[in-house]
Amino acid sequence: MLELRFIRENLALVKEKTGRRGMDTALIDEFAAIDQKRLTLLGEVEGLKNKRNTVSDQIAILKRGSDADKKSADPLIVEMRETSQSIKTLDGELNTIEQKLQEIVLAIPNLCDDAVPVGMDDSDNIEIRTWGKKPSFSFTPKTHWEIGEQLDIIDFETAAKLAGARFALLKGFASRLSRGLTNFMLDLHTQRHGYSEVLPPFMVNTPSMTATGQLPKFAEDLFKIEDWDLYLIPTAEVPVTNIHRDETISEKDLPIKYTAYTPCFRSEAGSHGRDTRGLIRQHQFEKVEMVKFTTPETSNEELESLLADAEAVLQLLGLHYRVVTLCSGDLGFSSTKTYDIEVWLPGQNTYREISSCSNFLDFQARRGGIRYRPDGKKKSRLVHTLNGSGLAIGRTLLAILENYQQEDGSVTLPEVLKPYFEKRF
Repeated sequence: MLELRFIRENLALVKEKTGRRGMDTALIDEFAAIDQKRLTLLGEVEGLKNKRNTVSDQIAILKRGSDADKKSADPLIVEMRETSQSIKTLDGELNTIEQKLQEIVLAIPNLCDDAVPVGMDDSDNIEIRTWGKKPSFSFTPKTHWEIGEQLDIIDFETAAKLAGARFALLKGFASRLSRGLTNFMLDLHTQRHGYSEVLPPFMVNTPSMTATGQLPKFAEDLFKIEDWDLYLIPTAEVPVTNIHRDETISEKDLPIKYTAYTPCFRSEAGSHGRDTRGLIRQHQFEKVEMVKFTTPETSNEELESLLADAEAVLQLLGLHYRVVTLCSGDLGFSSTKTYDIEVWLPGQNTYREISSCSNFLDFQARRGGIRYRPDGKKKSRLVHTLNGSGLAIGRTLLAILENYQQEDGSVTLPEVLKPYFEKRF
C-alpha cells in the first residue's frame, strides 16, 4: 500500500495516477475528506486531553489545600468527568474514521511508473520485442484441445464430472509433459539463474493475502476455506513473498531470489464466457514462480533480469514469443510496471500471455512489514519486491502441443525436454 502521509502530501499525483488506470478517482476525494475529518478530531481530542491534564493538576493542588479549596475543586471534578466522557466519545469516532481510512488506503493501487504507457486495456499494450519465428506448417495446425482429444491426453469431460467447468484431466503424455516442464523450469532457475527452490503451503491466511494485495480488493476471485482463516493460493507469489513478512533482512543478504512450483486456484470471477475452450483460463492450474527481494536502488535492474530469466525458458524450448509493456489500464493492482510475455499459438493464430514480470517497489513490503537494514545503518528501510511466472506450466504445455504438432497427429518434444522423458527405472 501507499504510505498515508505520502497520499496526504501528494493528493494530486495519486489522483492523477489512479485516473491513468481508468479507476474512479472519487476514492481519493473520499480519502481527503475523511483524512481532514480525522485531523480535525485529533485536534479536538488533543485539546481536551491537554485541558484535562491542566485541570487535573489544579484539582490535585486544591485537594491539598484548605476546606474551601477542596470544596472549590468539586465543580472542576464534575467538569473533568464530562470532559473524559467527551474524549471517550471522540476516541470512538476517531477509531471508526481511522478504520475507514485504512480501508481506503488498502483500496488505492500502486502508482504506475512514469514509463508505463497510458491506456485502457490490453489493446493499448506496447510490443517491445519478439524472439524467434512463427512456425510454418504444410497443413492447417490444430488447437491444443483438438490435439489433446485426438491423442486422448487431455480429458475435459471427465474433469467436468469430477469438478465442473474450467478443469482438465491430463493423461499419459500430457501429464508426463507437465511434470517434465515443472522439473525443467525449476532446474533452470536454480542451477543457472541462482534462485533458491522452496515448496510453500498451498493455503494461506488473511494477513498473507493482504500483504501481497489480493485482499481486500480481490476477495471474489479467491477460493475461501469455509470455517477456516485460509484461502487456496492464486499464485505462489503470495506464500513466497510472505516468507519474510514482519522481518528485517540484512542488506548483505539481498537480493533474495526464490523459485517455487505450486498449483494455483482462481475463481475467475467476471470472466464468464472468456476463453472457455482448452487450458487457457482454468480454476486450477500450475506455475513455476520467481520472487525477488531487493534494495530500492536495484529493483529496476532486477526486473529486467527477472524478465530475461522467464524468456530463457521459452528460448530453450524454441517457442516464438513477444514481450509487451502493459499500459496503465491493464496494470495489476500492486504493480508499478509489468512486462507480459506472450507465446505464439499457431492453432489459435494468436499470442497468449504465458508470463507476467512485475516490480511492486515497496507497495507489498509496506503491507507486509518486510524491511532490510542497510550496512552500517541503524534505521531500516522497506525492501522492493518483484515476481514473475517462470512459466505457467499449462500454457507452456499447450504451446508445445500447438507448435510441435506433426501432420500425422503426433507431437514431438523440444530437445531440452527429452532427458526428462528418459526411462530411469
